[in-house]
Amino acid sequence: MEKKGLLKKIKRGVWALTNDKRFSPYWLVPHLEPSHPCYISFISALHIYGIIEQIPQTITVATTAHSKKIVTPAGVFRLHQIAPSFFCGFDWYESRNFLIATPEKALVDCLYLASRKGKRYAAFPELNFPNHFKKRMTRTWALKIKDNRIQQSVLAKLKELL
Repeated sequence: MEKKGLLKKIKRGVWALTNDKRFSPYWLVPHLEPSHPCYISFISALHIYGIIEQIPQTITVATTAHSKKIVTPAGVFRLHQIAPSFFCGFDWYESRNFLIATPEKALVDCLYLASRKGKRYAAFPELNFPNHFKKRMTRTWALKIKDNRIQQSVLAKLKELL
């Protein structure tokens, strides 16, 4: 089936029908690190929710595993390690088979990562918050960050953005 172009090998033990119009690379996220949980977050989640219009070139994923880049025939995935104590605030996306951060947690995840790894996720194009976006919830998520320096950095950036 691979030779006929019906199936593509994504990684060892993971195959996908990438030519199927119903296929989504987001479906691969649970299979990227089978021994570690992961969920779509950061810029990718903000785009899915329509908060930013810019289409990300890579799918950004939060995990408790070490950070790394995974290149597959179905797309490029950037896994970012976050503290296990901060690994929360996600759910199944519209009953599909992948986990995604809530809109509020995705924004806080971006700022959390930016405070640890530089400015990569700190600069946003125009943000379009939907009516159901709970701005107070971003503060609640930020207060769950155990590292005080990172927490204060995230809270300050939230104050600027919201």
